[in-house]
Amino acid sequence: MPSRRPDETGYGHVVERYVTRTYGGLPRYLVLNSGRFLGPRWWHTTRFTRHLLNDAAAITDEELEALLGYEWRSRLTAAWLIGVDRRERFRARIGDLFLASEVCYSGGAYCFALARFGTHADAEVLTAYLDRYLPRTDLHYDQAAALGALLRLDALLGTHHTDRFTEPDGLWDEWVKGVGRLGYPSYTPTELRRWTDLQCDFANGWTRL
Repeated sequence: MPSRRPDETGYGHVVERYVTRTYGGLPRYLVLNSGRFLGPRWWHTTRFTRHLLNDAAAITDEELEALLGYEWRSRLTAAWLIGVDRRERFRARIGDLFLASEVCYSGGAYCFALARFGTHADAEVLTAYLDRYLPRTDLHYDQAAALGALLRLDALLGTHHTDRFTEPDGLWDEWVKGVGRLGYPSYTPTELRRWTDLQCDFANGWTRL
């Protein structure tokens, strides 16, 4: 489905309200993408987080659809809001966008949302993504984020979806070698799992308040 500007669908306010609102001079989408709010020294974390929680609860499904139908900044922000509020009814939509991988940067946010949902259905989406994109050693998309999220779900659900990807000289090792030749850094599965845990534990901690 081709992207459409929210103002073309009657939701012209959503980008300014949810995506480009600034914190410490940075728009929300950039703060989410960089992860700086997860660090202990960013002065704006409390304000940023409370606004994120409020917006995740207040945004309508129609507004989320308007964001998901637009470009990467809007899709990234929408996926975070969906994940924070655990709106599992968006699982199929998130899964379709993730597997299509039409735009950059938003995939990590899809992984966060799926990890937050935390069910076998979400593990299936992540597994399908890795089946499709890990063999592509010429592409550095969101394979790392997907593996980190799937590792978390394996631990939560008692499953072993990641075993066949991470076996020695398996798909993960081959992908790391391939993208390494393209100049991309490599991360261990343990590091990737830790990053997903950090994101989800952050959301869990604040939503309990």
